[in-house]
Amino acid sequence: MKVKYKIIYILIIFFLILGSLNSCVYKKEATAVSNLAGKIEKIDPYLWDFGQVQEGRVLQHTFKLKNDSPKVLNIKDASTSCGCAVSKVEKKVLFPGQSTSIAVQFNTKGYAGPVQQFIYVQTDNLDNPILRYIIKANVLKQ
Repeated sequence: MKVKYKIIYILIIFFLILGSLNSCVYKKEATAVSNLAGKIEKIDPYLWDFGQVQEGRVLQHTFKLKNDSPKVLNIKDASTSCGCAVSKVEKKVLFPGQSTSIAVQFNTKGYAGPVQQFIYVQTDNLDNPILRYIIKANVLKQ
């Protein structure tokens, strides 16, 4: 009988040690993934950073807008924070699950240093009637 209890006791200890080793390996992998994620900038669908660009360039980017609601989404208007940026919406009526493109152009002529411009998309969604997109650039003078 004593041998049986010793074997059971040894097996319990063995499985406890094995479980803690797996936990340590998992924590190391999770930490590595977490550290990697900290180094990669979060992707924001409402923000586009062109980085450093020469003054005088016309920059272009296309944002995607998806209707995740169960209702039809109507886009009333799209405007920008200044005349140097222009936006164009591909489709004005989005059924549930549909997407559209919001094309943006930004003329950097006359700008220097960090620049941030806003694109406002007005919708009929009562919970979020105005969507704000941001484009950024660090404009280098020629």
